[in-house]
Amino acid sequence: MTQRIPTAQDVHDAAARLKGRVVRTPMLRNAMLDKAVGATVLIKPEVLQRTGSFKLRGATNALLCIPEAARARGVVAYSSGNHAQGIACAAASLGMTATIVMPADAPAIKREATAFWGARIVAYDRLHENREEIGARIAAETGATLIPPYNHPDVIAGQGTAALELAEDATQAGLVMDMFITPAGGGGLTAGCALALSDVSPCTRIHTAEPEGWDDTARSLAAGKRLRNDMKGSPLCDALLTPIPGELTFAVNSRLVTSGYAVSDDEVRAAQKFAARTLKLVVEPGGAVALAALLSGKAAIAGQTVGLMLSGGNTDF
Repeated sequence: MTQRIPTAQDVHDAAARLKGRVVRTPMLRNAMLDKAVGATVLIKPEVLQRTGSFKLRGATNALLCIPEAARARGVVAYSSGNHAQGIACAAASLGMTATIVMPADAPAIKREATAFWGARIVAYDRLHENREEIGARIAAETGATLIPPYNHPDVIAGQGTAALELAEDATQAGLVMDMFITPAGGGGLTAGCALALSDVSPCTRIHTAEPEGWDDTARSLAAGKRLRNDMKGSPLCDALLTPIPGELTFAVNSRLVTSGYAVSDDEVRAAQKFAARTLKLVVEPGGAVALAALLSGKAAIAGQTVGLMLSGGNTDF
């Protein structure tokens, strides 16, 4: 591994760096949700973040860590949409140019929002082309800084600020999280949150939630080594369709995360409907998997205090 493994201090440093640049999303409570699952649920609604997902945190932190002289050459990233929007928005706020490699079948709302921030979009076929190779080639040709969506220490640290905020709000409410459940794709959000909670709420057990067929993190945690997906699962949760956990993220998650849950498409859709009808929140499929793990009963949480990450709300209606 060539990259530095981030630490809890990196998350605290990112929080200071991001102050005033990202929304401090609230901790939400809902009596109907608590009753439905028999637990005290503390919701972190990153659907309310600028750009509609937590990805702005890691993107902004990573760009702020680029040396001033290198910022003039711009930034390049690859993403199915949420990291794309985060990078595009962060680049616009810092006066940087951004090129985003996006799958041609990404939801229209994500493509349009990325373009809104002025980024140049390069489309690719996710089944037959390699986005990492395309991104690396563009970076080499332009001199731009390549910021991957999860396997990067500054991205991981930025994402962890979401859990840091939730733990602080829980403490102010006189609560301690027994568990924290978060969606997982490449594992950047999970790793950042795990680092934060290992410092400020060390008794909290951390679990991931993933779509069935894309549960590489859960299987890798159980096996103690990184395992691949066969890439044949449903495309519903487009934000979480990664081939294998990141090398850097798994170095953190294998040490700090307890286990993971896998949920079906029907359970995800049921969670989206519950979020809209009961929580009054629009949540995209990938952002709803942790809620699906609660509502389906796959996560055994009765009588506990549980932190719940709703990671994104960018979905085509």
